[in-house]
Amino acid sequence: MTTLQATLSELHDRLAADRPLAQDLTLAELEVLLAELGQPRYRARQVFHWLHGRLATCWEQMSDLPAALRRELAERLGAVAGEVVADQRAADGTRKLLLRLRDGQQIETVGIPARDGRLTVCVSTQAGCALGCGFCATGEMGLARNLSAGEIVSQVYQFATPHARPEERGVSNVVYMGMGEPLHNYAATLKSVRLLADPLGMGMSERRITISTSGLAPRMRQLAHEGLHVRLAVSLHAPNDAIRSSIMPINRRYPLAEVLAAAREYAAETDRRVSFEYVMLGGVNDAPEHAAELARVLRTALPPALLHVNLIPYNPTAAGFASSSAASIRQFADVLRANGVRVTVRASRGRDIAAACGQLKTETNRANRSTIAALG
Repeated sequence: MTTLQATLSELHDRLAADRPLAQDLTLAELEVLLAELGQPRYRARQVFHWLHGRLATCWEQMSDLPAALRRELAERLGAVAGEVVADQRAADGTRKLLLRLRDGQQIETVGIPARDGRLTVCVSTQAGCALGCGFCATGEMGLARNLSAGEIVSQVYQFATPHARPEERGVSNVVYMGMGEPLHNYAATLKSVRLLADPLGMGMSERRITISTSGLAPRMRQLAHEGLHVRLAVSLHAPNDAIRSSIMPINRRYPLAEVLAAAREYAAETDRRVSFEYVMLGGVNDAPEHAAELARVLRTALPPALLHVNLIPYNPTAAGFASSSAASIRQFADVLRANGVRVTVRASRGRDIAAACGQLKTETNRANRSTIAALG
């Protein structure tokens, strides 16, 4: 790209960022906008379906809209949330995208295929993260900003099949486990869930959507009363406050007992099982006595039928933590099962493409800085 082309591209991005993103708008909000433009109400349904059902990425694709209306919409709304600046595929089929948003911020999203053909998309909700968990590559970045609802759903659309029927979209599950804390960006997270579930759009079942949190207890309680049917996953990663506070600063504000009480409220109100994510860090939280303590704490907080533990082999980052051995993970799982706790050991995915949250952005930026230094 020439210097002139780069300048024009930057100018285009800056101008586009000044316009609201079309995918941010609900059907009701589009109806208001189209009414302001003197258009009949059904036009809003057409636009919404093009954006969220047929996954259009430019106004020219909306062939059943009048050309004049398309021009008006293009002047008022941006149609593309971001561009792919890196696309990596692992040997196991995992695919990771680095997206540059309209204001230059970069986020990651991952597509994780299953053997049965299902595809889970892991989305980011923030550019960076403010919580600073010691083992997480995203924690190195700090928080740049929250993402909008449209920027969240557009990550899913990167992996979906345009113009297909809902059952043929190609995306079966969505997990809010990428960069950022979803409940720290509460309003946009919930709005994005409702956009994904809208029958005029992708029509995704809320039961196939999982929202993860590091333990923002007040927001967990609030989520319990939203009338949604999403799954809740709590990133626990420790059986007690001492270990959890050492690796997750958020625990000093919302200690384990408060987080588990909020999880209990969510399970009781929604009658949905809560998953507890537990990343296995060698020599930190992976001893058999940690497993016994975890089982005791969880079974005190929730009925066994309403809890499940996912053990996650650690994808090493520059943070300096080591992965637990396969034998340690098996033993940990065995102790949990012996104590009546259901447990799944997650398969490690995408290690050969830096698939842990924040790794691709961090490594890409380091490579860019090295290249600039070499050229300078």
